[in-house]
Amino acid sequence: MEPLTPDDPSSVGAYRLLGRLGRGGMGRVYLGRSAGGRTVAVKLVHPHIAADQRFRTRFAREVAAARLVGGEWTAPVLDADPEAEVPWVATGYVAGPDLARAVAAHGPLPERAARALGAGLAEGLAAVHARGLVHRDVKPSNVLLALDGPRLIDFGIARATEAGATTQLTTTGVSVGSPGYMSPEQALGEELGPATDVFSFGAVLAFAAGGRPPFPGSGVAQLLYRVVHEPPQLDAVPEALRPLVAACLEKRPDDRPLPGEVARACAGEANAASLVGPGWLPQPLVEEVSRLAVALLDLDAGGSAGGRVDPRDALRDPRAATPAAPYRAPDAATRDGRTPPSTPTASAGHTPAGPATPPAAGT
Repeated sequence: MEPLTPDDPSSVGAYRLLGRLGRGGMGRVYLGRSAGGRTVAVKLVHPHIAADQRFRTRFAREVAAARLVGGEWTAPVLDADPEAEVPWVATGYVAGPDLARAVAAHGPLPERAARALGAGLAEGLAAVHARGLVHRDVKPSNVLLALDGPRLIDFGIARATEAGATTQLTTTGVSVGSPGYMSPEQALGEELGPATDVFSFGAVLAFAAGGRPPFPGSGVAQLLYRVVHEPPQLDAVPEALRPLVAACLEKRPDDRPLPGEVARACAGEANAASLVGPGWLPQPLVEEVSRLAVALLDLDAGGSAGGRVDPRDALRDPRAATPAAPYRAPDAATRDGRTPPSTPTASAGHTPAGPATPPAAGT
């Protein structure tokens, strides 16, 4: 997390902002706190996207559907204002690293932890799909690891499924999904359904259990070509999990299992909750999550002095930032000239449709 800058708002809706969690093509995400003390993640849509009325209509529909999603394994939508000058949504905050960072720092998860992760995410996707939603961006950086289990986050580009809807690009020109974790039909700009999330889930589980993505590559074109045309590389995945991962990564959507079937394959006759308990995460990750949770308790002390504290640094070197002003949308000239920054946790998170021919050598 980064401290707030003078360009950031100090509050959104009823939430006081404590720091910046991330940013991407759709908007910025902040750590916030309600007057009652609840810690939340607040996503503020980029003003130039908010100016598109078609986006606003879709965003309002998505928020309404996401509010209804239940289950233990997703971050719940707590509050939102789709009609605000700049729309925003607040979800429950999860104290824990994302899967991408956890694997980079500590290596792949043990098989038992990978099964717990898989069962939880599959049950979460089942709840999402039951409400007519497709997440469309299931990837390691959208999976958080908490002491009480995994959480699937960021429904910012989920779209309510409609008969006959196609999803090549959003109407704002922002491509959906992340290369290497997109389904073949998503890479090709075809119609999407729940099976696209199952494919992305399979790629995430392969990464979690094996320590590397099943479709490696150094460029967007190469990644998308491999997703569409080549078999996944699963040598690093434990043998017991390999058939399940391979089934999720079938090229044809109809050949993939349903999320409920995936959850049962991971958890056996039990459920995800039975796999999550003390020790479900490796000890280094338990220590990291515990430090983050404790550091959150110190945020008020940093904020009361007018600064903003990074929870990961709060126990050793709190950083102050200049107090920020309440949010005001930029004028039209500024808004039209802004280019959405890319998210640091997904190096190529928004891309055009996949290539129909192999990329040139060296791409």
